[in-house]
Amino acid sequence: MRLEKELLLAAELAPERLSQFQRDLPEDWIEEALYSTGAATVRRRRLPAEQVVWLVLGMALMRDRPIADVVDKLDLALPNNGKREPVARSAVAQARARLGDEPLEWLFLRSADAWGHASADRQRWRGLALYGVDGSTLRVPDSDENRERFGGSSAGKAGRGPSAYPMVRLAALMALRSHLIVGVSFGPYEHSEYVYAADLWSCVPENSLVVIDRGFFAACVLISLVRDRQNRHWLTRAKKNNRWRVIQSLGPGDDLVELNVSGVARAKDSTLPKTWQMRAITYQRKGYQPQTLLTSLLDAEAYPPEEMVRLYHERWEIELGYDEIKTELLDREEAIRSQTVKGVKQELWGIFLAYNLVRLEMERIADEANVEPVRISFVTALRYIRDEWFWLCGTRSPGAIPRHLRAMRENIKRFILPLRRTDRVYPRVVKIKMSNYPLNRRRSGAK
Repeated sequence: MRLEKELLLAAELAPERLSQFQRDLPEDWIEEALYSTGAATVRRRRLPAEQVVWLVLGMALMRDRPIADVVDKLDLALPNNGKREPVARSAVAQARARLGDEPLEWLFLRSADAWGHASADRQRWRGLALYGVDGSTLRVPDSDENRERFGGSSAGKAGRGPSAYPMVRLAALMALRSHLIVGVSFGPYEHSEYVYAADLWSCVPENSLVVIDRGFFAACVLISLVRDRQNRHWLTRAKKNNRWRVIQSLGPGDDLVELNVSGVARAKDSTLPKTWQMRAITYQRKGYQPQTLLTSLLDAEAYPPEEMVRLYHERWEIELGYDEIKTELLDREEAIRSQTVKGVKQELWGIFLAYNLVRLEMERIADEANVEPVRISFVTALRYIRDEWFWLCGTRSPGAIPRHLRAMRENIKRFILPLRRTDRVYPRVVKIKMSNYPLNRRRSGAK
C-alpha cells in the first residue's frame, strides 16, 4: 500500500521521529483491533479497514477538509485496476460504516492505557500518580438518529425550547501533568456526569490521587474510589452546603472532619457507611473569600497542606485539555461531522486518539527541551503534527522531508511557553451572549 511504502521510505530518509505515528500505533495493534472486534475482512477493497482507521484519525487532524479530500490527501485508497482514481463519497461513507466504532474504541483504550499511565507514573507527586476527572459536552449533527440517541438540553429560562443540536455528555480521566487522556466515557446528554465518571474508576491505578471538581463530591462517587483499590485518593473543593464535625485539629486551618452520608445515598447503595471521614484544609488567597479543600489524604505530615493547596489548582489542567480539543483540534466548529450514532462514536474515539497522539509528541518535545509537558504549546505542536502528515502522505518529494524536520528540531524553543504567571486572575464570565431571536428548528421529517 502506498501509505505504508511512503512511511517506510520516509523512515529511512528522515530523523527518528518521522515514523512516530507508526511506532505509536503499530500495525499489530491495528490488526488486533480489527480481529478482536470482527472488523477484519479478506475481501480486497479500495478502502480496506486498516486504511479507514487512518482516515478517522485524519478527520480529527484535518478539520478544515471534506472527508473525501482527507482520503485523497493521505492517499489511502488502493489503485483501481492499476490506476489511482478518486474514491466516491458514498464509498468512503460505506467504508466507515463497515469499520464501525469498536476498532477505534479498542485502539484508544489500548493506547491510552499504555501512554497515559506511563506518563502519570513519570510525573508523580509524593509517590502518587496524579489524575483529573471532569465532565464536558460536545455537539453532534442534528439528524433524527442522533437526536433520538443523545438528546440535548431542555428548555431554559427564556423558554427557547430544546438545544439546537443534539449533545453528547462525557467524562474524561486525564494525566494532569501531561494532559494525556487515560479514559473516556460518553453517551446521552440526559445522564449526569456522575454516571460517566463512575465508569472511569476502574482505570485509576493504585497509589494515585484524583483531583476532581466539587460537582463530583458525593459519597456514592468517592467512597468507592478509595475503597475498591489500595491507596487511591481524591482531592476536591468543598461546597457551600457541606456540613461536618471536627474530630481532630491537625494544624492551623487543617482538620480531620466527619460528614454524615445521606439516607438517600445509602438507600441506593447499602454498602455505604453512615459517616465519612476526610481532611479539611482551609486557605485564603489575597482578594478572595476563604476556601476549603476536602481530601481522603489524612496524613498532614506526609502531605503538607500548603502543597495540597498548590496541587488542587492543577485541576484546571483538565479544563485546558478540553479547551485544546474543542478550540484547537476541532477548530471550534458547531458540531462534529457524523450523522449516525455509530459514526459519532467512531469519530469521537478518533478525536480522543488523535489528541493523545499530539500530546504524546508534546511530551517527547518536553523531554528534549528539559521542561514540563504543560510548557509546550499545543497550537504549535498541532501545526507540526498536521504538517508532518502532509509531508508523509501528500508530498511527492520525500527527500525534502528531513530538511523540514531538522529545521523544526533546531528551533525547538518555539514550542516552549513562558512560565505561567500565578498572580493573574481570570474571573468566570459569559463570553458569548445568547441571541434574542428564536432558534431555527428543522422541519419534522426533513432530511
